[in-house]
Amino acid sequence: MKPNLPFKLDDPSLLHEESLLNGQWVQSESGKRFDVEALSTPPQKDPGSCQIWATSPANEVRDVDKYVQSSHAAFESYRHVNPRDRAKILLKWHELITNAREDIAKLITFETGKPLAEAVGEVDYALGFAWWFAGEAERVRGSIAIPSVSGRRTFVIKQPIGVSVALVPWNFPVAMIVRKVSAALAAGCTMIVKPSPETPFSVMALADLALRAGLPPGVLNVIPTDNANTPSLSEALCKHPLVRKVTFTGSTGVGSIVARHCSEGLKKLTMELGGNCPFIIFNDGDLDQAVAALMILKWRTAGQACTHANRVYVQSGVYDRFAQMMVEATQKIRVGHGAESGTTMGPLTTSRGVHKLKQHVADAVSKGGKLLCGGQQPANLRGYFFEPTIISGMTSDMLSSREEIFGPLLGLYRFETEEEAVKKANDTSMGLASYFFTRDVSRTWRLLESLEAGMIGMNTGNSSCAESPFGGIKMSGYGKEAGKDVAIEEYLIQKTGTLTVDGLPKL
Repeated sequence: MKPNLPFKLDDPSLLHEESLLNGQWVQSESGKRFDVEALSTPPQKDPGSCQIWATSPANEVRDVDKYVQSSHAAFESYRHVNPRDRAKILLKWHELITNAREDIAKLITFETGKPLAEAVGEVDYALGFAWWFAGEAERVRGSIAIPSVSGRRTFVIKQPIGVSVALVPWNFPVAMIVRKVSAALAAGCTMIVKPSPETPFSVMALADLALRAGLPPGVLNVIPTDNANTPSLSEALCKHPLVRKVTFTGSTGVGSIVARHCSEGLKKLTMELGGNCPFIIFNDGDLDQAVAALMILKWRTAGQACTHANRVYVQSGVYDRFAQMMVEATQKIRVGHGAESGTTMGPLTTSRGVHKLKQHVADAVSKGGKLLCGGQQPANLRGYFFEPTIISGMTSDMLSSREEIFGPLLGLYRFETEEEAVKKANDTSMGLASYFFTRDVSRTWRLLESLEAGMIGMNTGNSSCAESPFGGIKMSGYGKEAGKDVAIEEYLIQKTGTLTVDGLPKL
C-alpha cells in the first residue's frame, strides 16, 4: 500500500503502477512516468489540494511494437482455444470482478470523481457484459447453402480477426473495458488496451483479475501513457501492420482522426462517438416518470456521458410545470467528494470540462436563457466542481444546441407540435440516442421510425444493457457493442467456401 494513498483497498495488490505486457508488470522503455491526481480530497483533508496518489508509466511510440508482437504471438495459440474454455475464463473473470467490486469502485471514484455509489453501479453494469459474452463465445455460427449452380455447396465459417486495440475514455473506464474486452476474448481475439491517462488504475485492476481468471499471457496487454504521448502512441497502434481491429470510444473529432489512421491498413473499426441527445416530453407524458429518468440521464457522472440528455424539449402545455419539478428535484442534489457519505454528484474529471461549462452558461444567458438554478462553481468547494444547472428558454442558436455539453447543464426548449419536436431533435449531425415520453401508442411508433438515432428510449432513459446493441448513426459512429450476434461479429471475419460434390442430384 502506498503511503500517500487516500483510501484503503481490501486487496492492495490490485493497485498496479506499471504496464501489463505478456503477463508481466513492466515499466516503459524510457522509464518516464506521469502523475494521477485525486480530483479532490475528502473533508478531513485539505479540500483545496489535488493529491498525487499514484503514478503510471508514460509509454511512447517505441514501446508499441513489443506490445503488438506479444499480442500477435498470443493470438496464434488463443485463436484455437475451445470456445467453452474461453467462456469459462470470462465467467471466472466475472466472479473475481464481483468479489473485488468495492475495491474497483474506490479506484473509479478517485480517478473520475464520481460518487462511490455510482462507481459501484458502473461495476455492476460492466459485469453484465462479462456474463453475456461468456455465453456468446459458444454461439458463433457459420452457414451452409445450396447455390444456384447444381452440384455445389457453399458454406461460411467465422474466425477471430486477430490483434485488436481498444482506445477508451475516462468517464466509464470499467464498463468500457469489460464491454470491449469480453467481446474480443469471446471471439478468440487478443486485445491491447490504451486507457485514458485519467483512469489507468481501474483498468489495470481488471487486467490483473483477468490473469487470475486464467487468461494466457499476452492475450490482454495494457499500455498506459500520458496526455502528451496519447496521440502518437494511439496512431502507432492503429497503423501497426499486425493490428487488424480497432475499437474507439470518444469524441467525434478524435474519432475522425482514428478513422484516418485505420484507413491506411484497412483496419476493421468500431466507433462509439459523441452524442447531442434530445429528450422529448409531450403533454400526455408521465411527468414523474420523465423527471425520474432525466435526473439519472442528466446528472449521473456529473453529466459526462455521451448518451446523456443534451437538449430537453418540453411541449408547451407542461413546460412550466416540468421545469418546476426538475428544479425542485435538482436542488436536492448534494455536490461533493465522491467518497464522502451523502454525495450524489461529484466533480468533473478535467479542468477542460469546467471551462466548457462556463462558456455554455454564459452563451445561453447572453442569448436570452433564464438561469433557474446553479450556474457556477460551488463557493465552498475547490477543484473541478460545478453546480447542477438548469436554463430555460433555450434556442437553436445557442452553443449548447450545437455542441455536446458533457457536464451538469440542462437546457429546456419549448415546442408546440410533434412535427416541430422531431425536426428540432434531428437538427444535429449526431445520432447516438434519443428519448421521449408519451402515452400515445401511435406516436410511439412514429417517433421510433422518425427520430435519427441508433438507440431510442421510449418512456425510459435507460437504454443500455449487455443484451441490447449499443451504437449510433450519423456522426455518432458506426458498429455495435453488446447485443446478440452483432457485437461479437465486430471481432470476426467470414470465409466463404465453395465445394463441387460429385454424384449430387441435379436441381
